[in-house]
Amino acid sequence: QVQLVESGGGLVQAGGSLRLSCAASGLTFNNYAMAWFRQAPGKEREFVAAISRNSGSTNYAYYTDSVRGRCTISRDNAKNTVYLRMGRLKAEDTAVYYCAARIGTYYYSAADRYENWGQGTQVTVSS
Repeated sequence: QVQLVESGGGLVQAGGSLRLSCAASGLTFNNYAMAWFRQAPGKEREFVAAISRNSGSTNYAYYTDSVRGRCTISRDNAKNTVYLRMGRLKAEDTAVYYCAARIGTYYYSAADRYENWGQGTQVTVSS
């Protein structure tokens, strides 16, 4: 059974930074593309970033426009963990952040492409 456990959320001031982690178990990690989504109160879940499975030492990342240049997604296959480092945080980044996994090489920005989800971690940015 695939399990995804997020951590690293919290309260941070605007302009600050956080690193979210998602520890995966019950799967062969490098068989999966990984992604981060977020959901703010009263809003739909939205794509944040995704990373492909590794091909050798190479992987590919993709970001939504609102976080590109401020966030970095990475994966450590030895630790079965995907990370999202976020910087220059804004109040509008406040949301519950979810980790997602889909088997296969390619990532997608659509939530329904991902079969496995974590429970989420709250990020609150105070202005």
